Amino acid sequence: MAIDTRRPRQRPTPPTVNRPERGRGPRRATRARRVALFAALLCLLPVAVSYAQVVFQRSNSSLGIRTVEWMRDNGARGLVNEVESIYYSLTAPAKGGPGLKALPKQSGAVASAGATKTRSRHRAVHHYRPPNIRPVLSPALPGEGVWQATFAPGGSRPPVLITSFRPDPNYPRMVAGLAWIDHTRTTVSLIPGMREPAVSLPSRGSSEVPLSMRGRLVATFNSGFKLSDSGGGFVYGGHTYAPMVHGMATIVRYSDGRVDVVAWPYGPEAPLNVVFARQNLPLIVNHGQPNPNLSDGPEWGATLGNAVRVWRSAVGVDRFGNLIYAAAPIQTVGSLAAIMMRAGAVRAMELDINTYWTSFISYRQPGAIGAANLLAAMDRSDQRYLSPDDRDFFAVYLR
Repeated sequence: MAIDTRRPRQRPTPPTVNRPERGRGPRRATRARRVALFAALLCLLPVAVSYAQVVFQRSNSSLGIRTVEWMRDNGARGLVNEVESIYYSLTAPAKGGPGLKALPKQSGAVASAGATKTRSRHRAVHHYRPPNIRPVLSPALPGEGVWQATFAPGGSRPPVLITSFRPDPNYPRMVAGLAWIDHTRTTVSLIPGMREPAVSLPSRGSSEVPLSMRGRLVATFNSGFKLSDSGGGFVYGGHTYAPMVHGMATIVRYSDGRVDVVAWPYGPEAPLNVVFARQNLPLIVNHGQPNPNLSDGPEWGATLGNAVRVWRSAVGVDRFGNLIYAAAPIQTVGSLAAIMMRAGAVRAMELDINTYWTSFISYRQPGAIGAANLLAAMDRSDQRYLSPDDRDFFAVYLR
């Protein structure tokens, strides 16, 4: 048999096609997403830690308030201010409307404080008291602008007087509260809060009215803006913890016990005779006249400026050196200055604003008994400063 020695015909090899490995593309995309997510979480970790500290730190403010303050302090100040401005503009009460039939009761008043005088064998001694507030709206309501005592054992010379009146015909239902503090019968202390001012103090104390001082306590009231918003200085216990700003409005106590409201006349360091000094924006009243720059928004801090109508508070001095405190809703800086001038202030400064931070509390009996807010519409409890508070405040004691 013959053997076929020819090579078998080979089929042509098909061309090679480079194909990606199945699943390699999706795996790379998944890996990239995981890396991006991890990087984002790593970047957000400091933010989460910072906010967690806000949530769990000791505070007497609501979580919502603390969240807003945290946003303001961490890069969202402009956004928060803009949202607040829009909110207050949209919710501002309409002008006009029916007037009040009676003023809301001031529960801190204990009696009418008429003019008093004492007689000796040689002469009669008249004790100064402020004149009643001249009404803006006519007819005046019963008790409008009439000063009332708050401290029952105050005798013929009450250390604190309060009153209320309607300061604006455009808002006939809006009521302002006023307090007058006799500098000859009282002494004033500045008490740091748990969180404010944000300076390094050797000790913040209890951040409340000390128990040992409550037997002489007659009033407490709120301080100013956070220093980060006002840019002002802070002196406590004779030591300057935040540099003072020349010309800025300042409530100051000197070593002789005198308390005044001034445009700071010194440099960054307080003189040796200054016990405490707390700054907040420019004066709104000086020489008995309104600040001519009340319409200049940027001058009034990084909060709600000067024109938005919100709760506002102020402290000033009359021509005899007595303190005057005022608080009211629906106020601009200009309308607040008008209230202070009507009460007899020759110099005055704005304090804190918004209903959450505005407080004036009087006490009817020694031991902080019979606490009462200056106005019933004030948001915070009349027990506010008898437990630790976030913000610094002022306590007024009987001498």
